[in-house]
Amino acid sequence: MKLDGKSVVITGGASGIGAAIARAMHAAGSRVCIADLNLEAAEALAQSLSGVAVACDVSEEAAIQNAISVAEAAHGPVDIFVSNAGFGRGQPDHAASADNDTWNLNWQVHVMSHVYAARALLPAMIERGEGYFVNVASAAGLLNQIGDAAYSATKHAAVSFAESLHITHRDQGIGVSVICPQYVATPLIGLGDDDVDLAENLLSAGDVAACVIDGIQTETFRVLPHPQVAGFATARTADPERWLQGMRMLKAKADRELSGSSLLEFYKLV
Repeated sequence: MKLDGKSVVITGGASGIGAAIARAMHAAGSRVCIADLNLEAAEALAQSLSGVAVACDVSEEAAIQNAISVAEAAHGPVDIFVSNAGFGRGQPDHAASADNDTWNLNWQVHVMSHVYAARALLPAMIERGEGYFVNVASAAGLLNQIGDAAYSATKHAAVSFAESLHITHRDQGIGVSVICPQYVATPLIGLGDDDVDLAENLLSAGDVAACVIDGIQTETFRVLPHPQVAGFATARTADPERWLQGMRMLKAKADRELSGSSLLEFYKLV
């Protein structure tokens, strides 16, 4: 898909990967709508990109519908919707120890927000015979994030929903890319572009955005900014028992070397 002149909505677009995607889209000639909980930051970025901004809590269907309405009023029908908003909290103890509110919020933000966008946009996209969904998941959606079962489970569901979108609607002209990065130096893990050199496997938000742009232009379904994730996913499928043993060893290493500190530091071990 060509990006020049396209109307794009980016959730979680005021910082991190979302902001980098917004800048890359603008550079490619797209008209951007920045949707974010932080309206002030969204407005500042949108102004610098000649775009529009809207406050958006992606856990609420009406908020996503409103973001689409704001984008359409400014730029016409939405051509590309980037479901990027996400968060990670970890779990306080065992794999089921996160409370129901945390599990429900993971489900709403990482899965239902994608569903809400598709529900709002698919009818018109199908009628036009074109449109594109960029669903930002995670390598955790193909593998697993140790220490955050709710995050891992819902990112798996996000990948599955993206597959359903592609299978059901690709032949109607609807493109889908699911983005599965591993460790990225963004505010989500308390890092920024200046921290990329801390570890070999850390990418900048701009690196991921470049992969997203390429994925849309080539209409690639599974976009892996960290190419090594493909090998990990293949190993997981080929020999699940061996893969699980390796993950248990990684958890033991984390328990030993991180001394119970935040999962935000897992990038140091992988």
